Amino acid sequence: MSLSQDPFADDPDRSAIWTMLVPRDIRAYVNADWSMVEDDFVADDFLGLHGNKTANPDGWTISFPTLAHYREEWLRQAHEGRAVAYAEDVEAGIHRATRLTEIEISGDRAVAHKKFDGEIKLADGGVDRLNWQTLYFCRKVEGRWKLTGFVGYLPYPMGTPG
Repeated sequence: MSLSQDPFADDPDRSAIWTMLVPRDIRAYVNADWSMVEDDFVADDFLGLHGNKTANPDGWTISFPTLAHYREEWLRQAHEGRAVAYAEDVEAGIHRATRLTEIEISGDRAVAHKKFDGEIKLADGGVDRLNWQTLYFCRKVEGRWKLTGFVGYLPYPMGTPG
């Protein structure tokens, strides 16, 4: 069961990409369980760029030259998040802040535009602000959509000073 509604329910390819990047990714992250997503990547063809919250590509960096580098950072952030005391269900909060409504497909390649814009209430009365976007690059491999990389941590909306 997903806490978000699939906007691509009538499109099997886009629905598969959405399912990979929204409910499965969020659940794995909240549980700090890489095994839930490890088969979603083309490991030998992976590259992750960190947008450093700037709209200027000159400021983007190759922070994840391999899937192993990304896995290490993903797990670090996931475990760090599990240590935070939230005043609400964190999985529901991430779903509420996440939008993936644009997926372009050309042949066996796709780019998905995932946006994060919202807040999750913290137990101390503060908020955890989610505000960035990521472009995910996908390839269909043996009939299944997988991730080959991304440009993440971009400002949202794009064009804002960063």
